[in-house]
Amino acid sequence: MIPIKPVGPVTEPRSPATAALQYLQPGALNLTALPPLALYIHWPWCVRKCPYCDFNSHESKEPVPEQAYLDALRADLEQSLPLIWGRKIHTVFIGGGTPSLISAAGLDRLMSDLRTLLPLDLDAEITMEANPGTFEAEKFKAFRASGINRLSIGIQSFNSRHLQALGRIHDAEEAIRAVGIAQANFDNFNLDLMYALPGQTLAEAQADIDMALSFAPPHLSLYHLTMEPNTVFAKYPPELPGDDESADIQDMIAERTAAAGYEHYEVSAYAKPGHRARHNLNYWKFGDYLGIGAGAHSKLSFPHRVLRQARYKQPASFMEAAGKGNAVAEEHELARADLGFEFMLNALRLTEGFAPNLFGERTGMPINAIEKDLNAAEAKGLIYRDFRVIRPTELGQRFLNDLQEMFLAE
Repeated sequence: MIPIKPVGPVTEPRSPATAALQYLQPGALNLTALPPLALYIHWPWCVRKCPYCDFNSHESKEPVPEQAYLDALRADLEQSLPLIWGRKIHTVFIGGGTPSLISAAGLDRLMSDLRTLLPLDLDAEITMEANPGTFEAEKFKAFRASGINRLSIGIQSFNSRHLQALGRIHDAEEAIRAVGIAQANFDNFNLDLMYALPGQTLAEAQADIDMALSFAPPHLSLYHLTMEPNTVFAKYPPELPGDDESADIQDMIAERTAAAGYEHYEVSAYAKPGHRARHNLNYWKFGDYLGIGAGAHSKLSFPHRVLRQARYKQPASFMEAAGKGNAVAEEHELARADLGFEFMLNALRLTEGFAPNLFGERTGMPINAIEKDLNAAEAKGLIYRDFRVIRPTELGQRFLNDLQEMFLAE
């Protein structure tokens, strides 16, 4: 997600109704329709922090205050309702941390709260992230019965040596067992894998991909390991495959997934027909999302403005703030000058691109607002465009960061 610009803490809890009225006032934009709305729920605890992870996750060294946190999630959601009155929730994503640490009873309570407070679409995609080291067959049957209809399993690798280097709490045998439990209980699931791992060869990467494909998952997320700031790997970088080796792995992935019938529809996402990740597609198409929970981010549109929010990051601070009536730590309106970049930062990740009129629908601005940047990108061979579509070329996909930066406001 896009990092929110710090504006300082929101120290005085406002009435949610007062805030909603403020955001409905005339402003710089003119959105003819509001985009689809998704819900993101953050579970901040995990068994152990992985050395590559820069997410808002905290090792659970003491018993997790599950009930208190669920109370805070409900309070956060209730406080946010005036900002989304009348809008249906199309997808839900429970991420972390490790949400699969939630008890079956706790997850059932959470889902009950969502159904009580929100107008969920009858066909809503409801995803939970899960760590193979937390898989218990009966617990996951209960998760499915409570309403989770899609799992996203953080496999990362089927090679125990690489899992150990990544600091994962599971081994290859547990990874395989987890996929079996997912297959038995869920029609729709995603396998997360990483490549270009410390000491990984092309043959080892291929073995990982072939193992994943052998399970015929409806969806695959395949990420190049990167050294994110403020992580253990950033401080103590392991030796990774070079650019040429990484490119060979990427070429292998493209060949293997295509041969197995997967559509490469986003930089890191591959899906069987009909199984694209609807929640993530909403992000990439600059849709709206309400984020609740410690450190969660929101992007909410109103007829004349687009608002970003971030909750308090530390679980204890979040729970305290939610109990006092306002869990939002930071918020700001997106400036008109920044909207083009924020839209393109997301939409250019889609390999098939986007229709030009989507830009106007999501930003309230005509596509010619970024005409100069589009012309420059086209001249460099980084995008293809006509009246139906704007999409990154193969060269644009390879140099995506450079392409995205071309749309930064000067």
